[in-house]
Amino acid sequence: MKIARIGALLGATALAVGVAGPALAQTKNVMVTAIVEHPALDATRDGVRDELEAQGIDFEFTYESAQGNPATAAQIARQFVGEEPDVIVAIATPSAQAVVAATQEIPVVFTAVTDPVGAQLVSDPDNPGGNVTGVSDMSPIQDHLNLIREILPDAKTLGVPYNPGEANAVALVNLINELAPEVGFTIVEAPATKSSEVLGAAQSLIGRSDAIYVPTDNTIVSALEAVLSVGTDNGIPVFSGDTDSVERGAIATVGFNYYQIGRQTGKVVAEVLNGADPGSIPVQPATGTDLFVNPAAAEKMGVTLSQELIGRATKVVGQ
Repeated sequence: MKIARIGALLGATALAVGVAGPALAQTKNVMVTAIVEHPALDATRDGVRDELEAQGIDFEFTYESAQGNPATAAQIARQFVGEEPDVIVAIATPSAQAVVAATQEIPVVFTAVTDPVGAQLVSDPDNPGGNVTGVSDMSPIQDHLNLIREILPDAKTLGVPYNPGEANAVALVNLINELAPEVGFTIVEAPATKSSEVLGAAQSLIGRSDAIYVPTDNTIVSALEAVLSVGTDNGIPVFSGDTDSVERGAIATVGFNYYQIGRQTGKVVAEVLNGADPGSIPVQPATGTDLFVNPAAAEKMGVTLSQELIGRATKVVGQ
């Protein structure tokens, strides 16, 4: 039997789904929080829930979004800890940092975190220790740069909007800057500390960049349509670090299926619920990469994708 309830906590969105078995006392309490709602993180959440159902675990599933506000993420983390669930699942770096800072006892499984060591969630991914483990989604940046170069052989400058307040975004931009010269790109950074600043950051790249690359930065991705409008209106091709953004209108990426990352994370959560010590479970890299292309979006931005590239794609948006 499934029991659904919808409520509000601290101004965030709440969703709880209970899956009750014959022995109610054995029902596990799984509390999930994400820094913001956007398709990739929502797919991760859904994958966690579906994997736990597939594992046959009796559980109550409570979800809260911080709506992009780190202070709210910290409030949600403290409330979750006060309710003493069996496990807390933290989606994306800011929420993971908030939860890890709030408890050293309740098991924590993070996911969709780019650099768990740089974010100070764990010191050793192979031996996390303590109460924390999870799944990292470090983007295949080299593959992204190679793909952009393949599509735009004459491009010289690549604009990168990002939130300098997100540890995951900073790690990605540092890696982009490190690898870009090998592919012949000069990087133009465009900082935006909140979603309302994303449009301005994108507009600052007009005339300064031959293409725009949107990393898996939760602030930028949550306002992706602002970047896409700038790209479409000004003939600046927009590429992304996640496949969901290609479905929303970016041109192409090599990326993870975030629903599958959620399923992968759900397996880790199931181990913890079945008695495993999270500190003894190595942090896992996200598995699998898919090539997504969006020919219609490319045409709107003045780019024609080759039939050879389209033929290689895992998914062609619109077909």
